[in-house]
Amino acid sequence: MADKQLKITLVKSTIGAVPKHKKTVASMGFHKLNSFVIRPDNAATRGQIRQISHLVKVEEV
Repeated sequence: MADKQLKITLVKSTIGAVPKHKKTVASMGFHKLNSFVIRPDNAATRGQIRQISHLVKVEEV
């Protein structure tokens, strides 16, 4: 599972979001709306995605 990669795109603004979710978005490396990051497919990344699933779109690379 470590060799797989996920492309995560921020598709919804964090304005009005829970402060914990804003911190999660920032810690993943997002700066602007519609920006994307490539992250390894592991349990930690999946946990972050689960927390902010209403703000992001996920694709396998």
